[in-house]
Amino acid sequence: MPTIIYPSPIFGPVKSRRLGVSLGINLMPADGKICSFDCIYCECGYNKDHRPTLRRPRREDVAEALERKLREMTAEGVLPDVLTFAGNGEPTLHPEFAEIISDTLRLRDRFAPQAKVSVLSNATALHNDKVREALLRIDNNIQKLDTVDDDYIRMIDRPIGRYAVKDVVEHLKSFEGQVIIQTMFMKGTSGGRDVDNTGERFVAPWISALKEIRPRSVMIYTIDRETPDHGLLKASPAELDAIKMRVIGEGLDCTASY
Repeated sequence: MPTIIYPSPIFGPVKSRRLGVSLGINLMPADGKICSFDCIYCECGYNKDHRPTLRRPRREDVAEALERKLREMTAEGVLPDVLTFAGNGEPTLHPEFAEIISDTLRLRDRFAPQAKVSVLSNATALHNDKVREALLRIDNNIQKLDTVDDDYIRMIDRPIGRYAVKDVVEHLKSFEGQVIIQTMFMKGTSGGRDVDNTGERFVAPWISALKEIRPRSVMIYTIDRETPDHGLLKASPAELDAIKMRVIGEGLDCTASY
């Protein structure tokens, strides 16, 4: 099945549906995937199919590669809108994540001060104080919350190890608004089970959680690339727009990507 395994530690720039011209920072090995989720919709495929043989890039590797790329982009007269931590797995799992954030902010300020620093995370490392403190220093702290239903999370996001939605929501609340919530909406089936989370059963409790978290904004989106589970389907623009308007109706900023 087609999957995307990103170069490491720097890839792009790419055009992001939600973030603009994005220069990617991948803290995982260049030949595989390390993630605390094993999502059935992940563009990088299933964890078991992409076991890496290379090591993660070191802090020094990331800083050197990022500086080299920013110098190159400066010479070309094209700078990124955003520096995005994403790639082949969960960036906050890197043991030097907080230190790499410090280096990235320093290099951003030097070469591309208008660029935002974003982290796309699945919220599984928010119990780590160093990770949380680092996330509070960046521009766009983007955390995943696909539903507030633990059974659905186990079926779709398939967390590795302990995961409880109520704990994640409490961690998200502790950011006191300095967080962006990202949610995948989709339809179809997986293993004969319905995965549609666009209906009232899932949307209403999710909105209740958003009202508790009070995030800076909410990003909702649907499937964009081929998924490892081929039974999945896109949510329609009309369904996403209806959910978006309900979030906005609660006084929260919300965008939808189709």
